[in-house]
Amino acid sequence: MEKLKTKTEENPMRDIKIEKIALSIGGTGDYLNKGYKLLEIITKRKPAKTTSRKRIPSLGVRPGLETGAVVTIRKDAGETLKKMLVAVENTLRKKQISENNFSFGVHEYIEIPGMEYQREIGIMGLDVTVVFKRAGRRIRIKKIKSGKIPKRQVITKEEIIRFMQNKFNTRFK
Repeated sequence: MEKLKTKTEENPMRDIKIEKIALSIGGTGDYLNKGYKLLEIITKRKPAKTTSRKRIPSLGVRPGLETGAVVTIRKDAGETLKKMLVAVENTLRKKQISENNFSFGVHEYIEIPGMEYQREIGIMGLDVTVVFKRAGRRIRIKKIKSGKIPKRQVITKEEIIRFMQNKFNTRFK
């Protein structure tokens, strides 16, 4: 008798892939400049600065003020994710996962393998967001002749947990 195939074995369009990893640091002024340097050191790429659009007087934020730095990694995303997971001891919480993505924070960059303490930066943390996709996602995103994709194309929390356990041996709380 033939072995029953799972959904992903019979349909390659159901395969889950890592679309991108976004590393980000939020802050203003000198703290933001240190974060910008840190992202350059970690990724060896030039980060983009984000600006605020709203006024938040209690935090001293005004429109046009630079409030963060972000780097998006598409190539070698798996290797970068492995490094970042080592920094959090390869453990994530289930509440950090949502549809199509999950996020976690690294408290101190010196926990990342291969990173050494930088005197001019000091101790600083960063946020990591991992976005997943399936084949056919571009249909919804493209500008000309864009189409709708069904709800079953969304990657659920359980599928992300299974993917992370199989590929990266991640534990969940």
